[in-house]
Amino acid sequence: MKTFALLAVLLLAVPCLGASTVSGPSAVELTIYNQNFALVKEQRQMTLEQGLNRLLVADVAATIQTDTVHFKSLDDPNGVVVREQNYQYDVVNSNTILNKSVGKKVIVRRVLDTGGISEIEGTLLSTPENGTVIETAKGILINPSGEIQVQELPAGLVSRPTLMWLVQADKGGSQRTEVSYLANEMSWKADYVAVVDPLDKYVDLTGWVTLDNNSGTTYENATLNLMAGDVHRVQPQSGVSYDLMPPAPMMKAGESQFTEKSFFEYHLYTMKDKTTVKNKESKQVSLLSANKIPAKKLYVYDSAKDPKKVNVLMEIVNSKENNLGMPLPKGIIRVYKQEPDTNQHFVGEDSIDHTPKDEKLRLYLGDAFDIVGERKQMTDKVISDREHEYSYEISIRNHKALPVSVTVVEHIWGDWKITQSSQKYDKKDASTVEFPVEVPKDGEVKVTYTDRVKW
Repeated sequence: MKTFALLAVLLLAVPCLGASTVSGPSAVELTIYNQNFALVKEQRQMTLEQGLNRLLVADVAATIQTDTVHFKSLDDPNGVVVREQNYQYDVVNSNTILNKSVGKKVIVRRVLDTGGISEIEGTLLSTPENGTVIETAKGILINPSGEIQVQELPAGLVSRPTLMWLVQADKGGSQRTEVSYLANEMSWKADYVAVVDPLDKYVDLTGWVTLDNNSGTTYENATLNLMAGDVHRVQPQSGVSYDLMPPAPMMKAGESQFTEKSFFEYHLYTMKDKTTVKNKESKQVSLLSANKIPAKKLYVYDSAKDPKKVNVLMEIVNSKENNLGMPLPKGIIRVYKQEPDTNQHFVGEDSIDHTPKDEKLRLYLGDAFDIVGERKQMTDKVISDREHEYSYEISIRNHKALPVSVTVVEHIWGDWKITQSSQKYDKKDASTVEFPVEVPKDGEVKVTYTDRVKW
C-alpha cells in the first residue's frame, strides 16, 4: 500500500517509536441497518506520549470498511491528530505462514510405521494450495506426507485483523477517544406472528427482531439501535443472502424492549437495555405486542392473477386506535387461526414493506377452497379501427354454508368507459375497477359489464 512509504518516513524520524496496544472499549454503540451492515461506535481510553504514537487496535470487526474509520479525542479534539492509518489483515494461519515461507528452508516430519520419525530438509518452492513442492539435496519432493516445520514465524502476520494508527499528540497523558466505522455482515430483520380469533374479527400481533452478527468480533454490553428504512448505498456487483429464522414463541403483551422515534427519513428503534452481541450468533429480541386488533377477512377475485382462484386476505390498520400505531419494519408475518378451543393452526404468511402508522396492511394468506371464480369474454364488437366494445361475464360460485362478500377486480387499459353493468362498481384508478358482490351460501352470482375502449 502507498501508505506504507509515508509510514516508513515517519518512523525513521522517530526510531524508538514503539507500538502500544489499546485496551478494549469502555462503551459500545451499535446501529444495525437491515441492509447487512452496521455503524460501530466505541469509546476507548488511550495513554499517549507527547509527539508521535503508534497505536494498535486488535479487536475491531474483521469485516470493517477501512475507508469509513473515524478517530477523535473527546478530551482534546484539536490536540490529537491521526497522521497515518493502516489496516493489517494478513492473519496467522497455516496458509499465510506457508505462503510467506516460499523460498525458505523447511523440514518435513513424518511418523514411520515402525514408530520412528523421518525428517527431510529442503527449500519450500510451492505451498499445498497448488501442490507442495520442496527442493532437497537429493532432488525435488512433490506432495510429501507429514508435517511441514518452518524455521520462524514470517514477519507481517497478525493474530487477528488490527487497526494501526500513527497519532500526533500535543501533550502526553490519558485521553478518552472515540472510534467509529462501518462493518459488513451484521444485519437484522423483523418477524411477526399474528393469531386470528375464531370469528375472524380480531388479531393478536407480536413482533420479533432477529440479529445476525458475522462481523468477526463480539460487542460487549452494547447500546443497540436498529435503523429501519432504505438507506442508499453504492452496492458491489454481488450480494449475500441469508436464510430466515423461524419466529420465536409468543410473548405476553407489553414486553417490547425497544423505543421508537423518527430519524431523518427513517425510523430508529433503540433497545432499552444494553446487550452483548456475540460473533457468529443469532439473537432474537421482542419488538412489539398488540392484542385484539380489529381485522377484516377479504375475498378477492382477480382473473389477471389467476382465472380460477379467489384470494383470501386479512386487512388491519396500523393505528393507535387499533392498539398499534408503531411504524412497522419490513418483515414476514406468519398467521395462525385460533379454534374455539386451545388449538391454533398455521393459515398462511406474507411479507410487508416498511409500514408507517395509520396505513393499511393487507396480507395475502392463500386461496379459498370453497369459492371459485370464472371469467368469460362474451363479445368483441368493432366500432372503428381505434375503438372496440367488449362484454364480459364473471361468475363467482360459493360452496360454503354461509354467504360471503367477494370483490371482483377487473383491469381495463386504454381510454375506456363502462356502458353497462349488472352491479355497481368502484373505479380505483385509471385501469382498475372493483365490483363488490354478495354471494349466498351454496349459490352463484354473475357479474356482467360492457366497456368501450379507444386507443
